[in-house]
Order: sequence, then C-alpha cells, then structure tokens
Amino acid sequence: MAEGEEAAVAKAEAEYFSKDFDWESLKQQVEKNPSYQFHLLPHLPSSSDEQREEETRDSKAWQSFHVRHSAGKFFKERRYLLKEFPELASSPKFSKVLEVGCGNGSSLIPVLRGNKNITVYACDCSSETLERVKEILSANLAAAALDRFVPFFCDFASTGFPGWLACHSCRGMAPQRVGEFQMTQMRGLSPLTEGGCCIGGVDFVTLIFTLSAVPHKLMPKSIKECFSVLKPGGILMFRDYGLYDMTMLRFEPDKRVGFREYMRGDGTRSYFFCLDTVRNLFQGAGFSEMELEYCCVKSENRRKGKIMQRVWVHGKFQKPML
Repeated sequence: MAEGEEAAVAKAEAEYFSKDFDWESLKQQVEKNPSYQFHLLPHLPSSSDEQREEETRDSKAWQSFHVRHSAGKFFKERRYLLKEFPELASSPKFSKVLEVGCGNGSSLIPVLRGNKNITVYACDCSSETLERVKEILSANLAAAALDRFVPFFCDFASTGFPGWLACHSCRGMAPQRVGEFQMTQMRGLSPLTEGGCCIGGVDFVTLIFTLSAVPHKLMPKSIKECFSVLKPGGILMFRDYGLYDMTMLRFEPDKRVGFREYMRGDGTRSYFFCLDTVRNLFQGAGFSEMELEYCCVKSENRRKGKIMQRVWVHGKFQKPML
C-alpha cells in the first residue's frame, strides 16, 4: 500500500475512535427542539397478527435490499474492527467467530485478512446475499483466507442458530469440555468435526449493525441465541445505531413503527439504542458487560456542505465461565 493510501486508511480508522461531541449535549438539543418531539412519544403496541406479518416482511425487505445493492459498493470495508475489537486480531490458532448478518462482507474482509488463525462462520437471512458475498471475498482475499470462511443461511431472530453450530448439550457445556473443541478446525464446507455432533460453539460473536434491523420484541430472544452458541468465556462484539443519531432524526412521524423503531421506505427496519437498553438486553441474556459507550462522530458531507452528527453504540460482552 502506498504512503498516501496508508495515511487515508489511518485517518478513516481514527475517526471511529473520536469523541467529536458530547452525547448529553446532543440529547438536550434534541429534546428541546419542538420538531423532534414525536421521536420521544410512546408507541402503541401492534396486534399479534400484525407482528407476525411484520416479521415476514422484514426478512423479505432485507433480501430485496441486498439484491438492489449487490454490487458491493454500498458499504465500505470496516477496517476499524480490528482496532475496536483487538481480540479479533490476536486470537489463538483455530479460534472461531460467528458473524451474524454478514451482508456484503464489509466486516468479514478485515477479519479474514488480518488474522490467519481465525475461522469465520457467517450467516445472513438472504441466500442471494450469501452468493454475492462469496464473489466479493473471492475478488478481495487470497485462497487461503477463503478456506477459513464458512457461509450459511440463517434468519437467527426467527429460527435461531442451527444445531451443527452448537448442539443442545454443547450449549450448556462445562469449562472442561471447552478444551475438547479447541483443536477443531473447519475442513472444506462440512460444518461438523469428524464423528462430532457440532463444531462446539464459537469463541466470538460479532453483531455489527445487525440487531437494529431485528424487531425490538425479538431482540431478547436473538441475544440469548448468541449467548447459547458462545463458549464459556467467549466474547460478543456489538456496534449499532445510537439514540439521536442523525439518521434517526431524519425519519418522518409516519415512519415510526415502535418506540425508537422506524421503517424505511424500502421496508427495512432500524432501531436506535441508548446505553441502558443495550445493557439491559445483554445482561438479561446472561452476559457480563466489558465495555459500553457512545461513539459520537462529526462527518462532513462536502458535496452538500453539511456536518452530520453520527451516534453509534460500541459494546463488548462476555459469557461467564460456568
């Protein structure tokens, strides 16, 4: 990589660590602004029939979304991940990570490229997206890295994770049993170890801008699924939209489908998290909190001459040793 390119990458990575403004100050500005008052109102719950219809629409909407953006240029490669979550860069040999909602692979590429010891199991609710991500990774990674990539179809919020990822007995295994799976390594596309019931769970789970697309009522169940496939001592890495992010404030009143929950024009859903909500969700599933904070970044749209205030939530949670 040329010196100029390295400088550009370093600048792009650095902005994700910035604290360009104070979230509490932003909160006061938003809550005092009359035009934003509808964002603060409670929302009446939907009927059970409406909720079931919404869940079906959500999955189809995201499949359509990824088909429209199949060129792979919609999302930028998330080079900051290895610095935000250094465990992904320094994990021991045969470590396994589960990427939930892999999309076009923007989180997969830096992990597979940056750590030769790690195998990535990546799921998505769109089979078309999984086919496309194989093409994108093939064009950007060496063959050896592709051998450590295992994609599979899964709508984890609705159906949970498959048994081959962690069978019923392994989801509650004692610490001494964890060692039995440490030398497990994926061969080809077969998810099972020779003579085994499953791969024994994973060391890491990444939820990167995925949970916000899940209906709020399904979030507790979804996080418990992530908890169940992690080995004791395993870490879940979380990054998603934060409360009062610029994109939240752009929604019109008719786009609200729940409290802090919105539906875009294309049918895809987005929830905006406060720290307490994230903390309660993950602790309620059994996780211990390691890190949790707002990331507040000012981003400039040079073409329009506007400064945008972006808010994300960064979190790291651990499954306790039994």
